[in-house]
Amino acid sequence: MAIILDASAALAWLKDRDDPAEVSVANKILHAIEAQEAIVPSLWFTELTNGILMAERHGNIPILTIVRFTQLIEMLPINLDNALSPSLQNSCLLLARLYNLTAYDATYLELALRTKNTLATFDRKLATAARSAGLHIFGDPL
Repeated sequence: MAIILDASAALAWLKDRDDPAEVSVANKILHAIEAQEAIVPSLWFTELTNGILMAERHGNIPILTIVRFTQLIEMLPINLDNALSPSLQNSCLLLARLYNLTAYDATYLELALRTKNTLATFDRKLATAARSAGLHIFGDPL
């Protein structure tokens, strides 16, 4: 099975999380993706780029770390979900309304639901919505 990779989970490889348990989960996500694959919606690359820019603008990430991070992303088996249709847009809108999510987060939720894969995220609101929808969050006890 694949992992649906939220940008928040990938960005944890750029800048360590404050919580040691989250650092451990981030590393486990990375190893799981190396062994399997990840699926991301098309907006993932824009979100990832924005996260890199924000870290860079705050001046707390050396450029060499950013270069290594982008090289890591390029080497990982990350597959882009290109499914775009009015029905998917409607599904995302319904999920966003139902769980009070942004359209961006609803896109990850829709993809995880449609593909029946585990979601890897550090976004608490998205994780709560996914659990409510019956999905498994990477790092949760089974």
